[in-house]
Amino acid sequence: MSTLAPLRLLREPWNASEGNQSNATVGASGGWCQGLDIPNELFLALGLVSLVENLLVVAAILKNRNLHSPTYYFICCLAVSDMLVSISNLARMFFMLLLEHGVLVMRPSIVRHMDSIIDMLICSSVVSSLSFLGVIAVDRYITIFYALHYHNIMTLQRAVATMASIWLASTVSSTVLITYYRSNTILLCLIGFFLFMVVLMLVLYIHMFALARHHLHSISSQQKPPTAHRGGSLKGAITLTILLGVFFICWGPFFFHLILIVTCPTNPFCTCFFSYFNLFLILILCNSVIDPLIYAFRSQELWRTLREVVTCSW
Repeated sequence: MSTLAPLRLLREPWNASEGNQSNATVGASGGWCQGLDIPNELFLALGLVSLVENLLVVAAILKNRNLHSPTYYFICCLAVSDMLVSISNLARMFFMLLLEHGVLVMRPSIVRHMDSIIDMLICSSVVSSLSFLGVIAVDRYITIFYALHYHNIMTLQRAVATMASIWLASTVSSTVLITYYRSNTILLCLIGFFLFMVVLMLVLYIHMFALARHHLHSISSQQKPPTAHRGGSLKGAITLTILLGVFFICWGPFFFHLILIVTCPTNPFCTCFFSYFNLFLILILCNSVIDPLIYAFRSQELWRTLREVVTCSW
C-alpha cells in the first residue's frame, strides 16, 4: 500500500469473497459503472475552503458575546465537526502528495495506521454532526414550546455537559467502528443511528411548524403583529431545517453505500454504486462548505460578526 485511500475501511465490501467480488465487478463493468475520476485538486480546494469558512464561524461565535448562548455553542460544535472532515481530507492529501513524490517514505504498516486515524476523524465527524443537529433541533423545540422556562431547562452547565458527552461518544464510537469495521453489527448501529436522528428531527420540526402555523393564523385573525421571540424561534427552526436537508442530501449517499455493503456486497448494481465512492466524499465536503453559508445568511448577528472578523474589526 503506497498511498492513502479515502475511507479505506468503508469504501469496499469486506463480507464477500474475492472471487464473488471480481465476478460482480466484471459483470458490472460497463458504462456508468466505471465511476468518476475526481482530481485530487478538487478535494484539496474544497477542504481548504471548508476549513477557512468554519474557522470564521467559530471565531465569530467566540468573539460576539451576543452569540454566547447554548444554541450558538451547539452551532459552533457543528462547525468544528465540519472542520474535522476538512482536516482529515487535507491530511490525506498532504501525506498522499508526499508519498507519491518520494519526499516521505513510510512503512506500509505506518501508512495503514495513518489511514485508520483519518477514517476515525471522518467517522467521528459523522456521529458528532448528527448528534449536534439533533441537539439543536431539541433546543429549538424547547425554545418554541417552553419559551418561559427555556433558560431554566437549557442552562449553560447542561449545554456544556451535552457537548462534552457528544464529543466523548463520537470519539469512542468512531474508534469502535474503525477497530471492528468488519462487523455488520457495527455498521448497522451506525445506519440505525443515522435513521433514528433523521426521524427524530423530522418529527420535532413538523411539530414546530404545525404550532408556528397555528400561531400565525391566530395572530392574523386577531390582527396582532407576531412577537419577536416567536419570529426568531421560527426563523431558527427554518435555518436548522435547511441544515438538516443539506446534511441528508450530502451524507445520504454515503449511508446508502454502507447499507449496500451490508445487504448486497456482490450484486452488480451495488458494485456499480461502490465505484462512485469518491463522489460521495465530494458531497460530504460540500456539506462542510455549505453549512457556514447557511449560518451566515440566516443570522444577521452572525453575518455582521463574520464581516468584522474578516476585516479584523476587533
